[in-house]
Amino acid sequence: MQQRPATSEYGSVDPAPPSTTVQLKELRTILLDEDQKMFQRMRSVFKLRNIRSPESCLILCEAFNSKSALLRHELAYVLGQMQMDEALPTLIRILSDDKEHVMVRHEAAEALGAIGNHQAIPTLKQFLTDKHIEVSESCEVALDLLDWVQNSNVPEST
Repeated sequence: MQQRPATSEYGSVDPAPPSTTVQLKELRTILLDEDQKMFQRMRSVFKLRNIRSPESCLILCEAFNSKSALLRHELAYVLGQMQMDEALPTLIRILSDDKEHVMVRHEAAEALGAIGNHQAIPTLKQFLTDKHIEVSESCEVALDLLDWVQNSNVPEST
């Protein structure tokens, strides 16, 4: 019987299994190495996500210098899954960069919504009218999510 990819602790089926190493320095080296196979770099991404420490989050943020838009998109996605405030400055920078690939910007907007920190609201509002509908709609969804989270924490009156 063929083995199927496992569902992560975040409920997603990742395009690569997490690396087996737990050494942050080694994971960082693999992730940032443009000569590494993308599969190995992705394995580092998912291991760093699963470690979910401020250090692993910041290593993921470093990798936005990668030449690969696919990798940068995946970085934004996993940062949204991690929901750590340490990623806010990087995700805001990525969303604000009109030279960044539209799908990376869209994922950065959604990640900002998933993190749930209200510091992202001004930036998300700024790009509600972005020329790329993928970005503007993602900002709208992120703002709606932030609003929903805030309002769902308010007890209903009887």
